[in-house]
Amino acid sequence: MLFICYSHCSTCKKAQKWLDDHDLDYQFRDIKSDRPNVSELKEWYKKSELPLKKFFNTSGQTYRNLNIKDKLLLMTDEAQLKLLATDGMLVKRPILVLDDKVLVGFNQQVWEERLIDGC
Repeated sequence: MLFICYSHCSTCKKAQKWLDDHDLDYQFRDIKSDRPNVSELKEWYKKSELPLKKFFNTSGQTYRNLNIKDKLLLMTDEAQLKLLATDGMLVKRPILVLDDKVLVGFNQQVWEERLIDGC
């Protein structure tokens, strides 16, 4: 599985600790230095079964400074994906990419159901 996060994010650190505590193997990818491209985001969006707005880091400075919340209402999915691909800090994290599913954000109960109970 692919674990995409920002190493200075406290939620990402909790998620990584959780993965390590459960002896789960993952490939680490830093979202700031190796940001996702449009194709990856499109694939992850489809696998996640979430609304695309859930991929935006709404608590980030860039999101707030650019007033993206209001702009999203007028943007197509393709335009939103292109915007997300411009800056890894716009993307909600962590992202966990599995073969058949993508988990966005760290919700311990959801991760446990999907990765431990679902095994």
